[in-house]
Amino acid sequence: MAHDETWERGDEQWSTIPDVIEAAAERWGAASAVVDGETTLSYAQLAAAVGEAATAFAASGLEPGQSVGLWAPNRWEWIVAAAAVHRAGGVLVPLNTRFKGGEAGYVLAKSRATHLVVVADFLGTDYVAALRAAMGGRGKSHPIVDLPGLRHVVTLDGVTDGDVTSWADFVASAAGAQLEDRSRPDGISDLLFTSGTTGRPKGVMVTHAQSLRSFRDWAGIVGLAEGDRYLVVNPFFHSFGYKAGWLAALMVGAVVFPHAVFEATSVMDAIESHRITMIPGPPTLYQSILSHPQLGARDLSSLRLAVTGAASIPVELILRMRAELGFETVLTAYGLTETCGVVSVCRQDDDPETIATTSGRAIPDLEVRCVDDAGDEVAAGTQGEVVVRGYNVMEGYFEDPEETAAAIDADGWLHTGDLGIMDERGYLRITDRLKDLFIVGGFNAYPAEIERQLLTDERLAQVAVIGVPDERLGEVGKAFVVVRPGAEVTVDELLAWCREHLANYKVPRTIEIVDALPLNASGKVLKYELRSGPGPT
Repeated sequence: MAHDETWERGDEQWSTIPDVIEAAAERWGAASAVVDGETTLSYAQLAAAVGEAATAFAASGLEPGQSVGLWAPNRWEWIVAAAAVHRAGGVLVPLNTRFKGGEAGYVLAKSRATHLVVVADFLGTDYVAALRAAMGGRGKSHPIVDLPGLRHVVTLDGVTDGDVTSWADFVASAAGAQLEDRSRPDGISDLLFTSGTTGRPKGVMVTHAQSLRSFRDWAGIVGLAEGDRYLVVNPFFHSFGYKAGWLAALMVGAVVFPHAVFEATSVMDAIESHRITMIPGPPTLYQSILSHPQLGARDLSSLRLAVTGAASIPVELILRMRAELGFETVLTAYGLTETCGVVSVCRQDDDPETIATTSGRAIPDLEVRCVDDAGDEVAAGTQGEVVVRGYNVMEGYFEDPEETAAAIDADGWLHTGDLGIMDERGYLRITDRLKDLFIVGGFNAYPAEIERQLLTDERLAQVAVIGVPDERLGEVGKAFVVVRPGAEVTVDELLAWCREHLANYKVPRTIEIVDALPLNASGKVLKYELRSGPGPT
């Protein structure tokens, strides 16, 4: 799949992500680029920090095309480390901060990561210890046995032990050396891992040029502008926080304020103290602020721009965001990892009902259709599978040609697995998910992956997981399980097992033990029957 190599917006021109940072340093050198607690980096300082860290990656043996895992919450060092990996010619592999050790280990092994940048502690979890425990580590001074290709582990928060290096020492190890930018427009910039029908995470390959063009257009459509003060609550390991977050902000000269964990009080504190103008997020983010008892006493008047998205958003929420939170612009959008994170976006002059009930229309130069089972486009107003074709469709799944062929057909159409309806104006409404994915407070949860994990418990014979509505999180998981003959297990035991082995957003909130699952003639679980009422007894 061919892609142009340089994207322009006004008088700006970039070819790679490091090029964005260099160009921004030339244009806005002394202006603030990132503010994180007591740390403020100007655009010039950010570019210098990226250059120093890139030199360290190269000096430590990172070759162009090799992967680097980044397992950390939103913080200024995340941005520096990510852009440094790019500048050194590496491939960035962001890891979900809610992963358990085994989940992170699988992604690191699959991507053949040679380096891991990590925090020693986040929300009470020692990531390095968890990884060692899950991947055969024998103690602090020993390598992680089941990841023989992982040569360097670097901690951002300065905690070291055995073969783990601090970020400061890692960067200082190459002090004074120089490295030319080794990134390429057509080079793979990152592998963002997502799951599919097999339940095994797959690495989505996209290039620098694809991401830059996608979010140049996204920033222009939503109105992100120079001088905006952007609170990035969406996690950096996801395209919403990474590409629609700090990358888009650096393209336009905005100021990035990383925010590690969403909590309504701390978000309102940040809005007040930093005069935040831009804060995207899932609908639950805004609903939490609107329902906060301190809302009336807070000064949130600096807010002007919000971007959200979900299959269905109440029109009342859009109106309240404008009236009570003071947003001038509230937009909805739709995207997926396989399209760099963006497919369609509402426009600033759309009415509240359009914004609430649709995900907008396609970004420029992208084709979007709804098709039937035969792949033929359906009439406007008719439900069909959403398919996408254009410059931002992924290069494929990393080392997985079968899954790639199943996702992208011979004519270049990416089959999203989502059901939608397109109206006569070209506005898209997402109605359901063929892939059964459900979204827990903004985090994508994949039933096949959760089912596969649960079935490692030898007491269980069958498992089916569905998403069910939840007032606070939007959706949560519900599991139906069939126990093996002769085995005994309680719901509480299964929930405890899930909390130990699964990231918290994947843990089913309820589990129902049933005698059998509803199956069709070919043995496939009829999940629509599980959704329509209580499970069989």
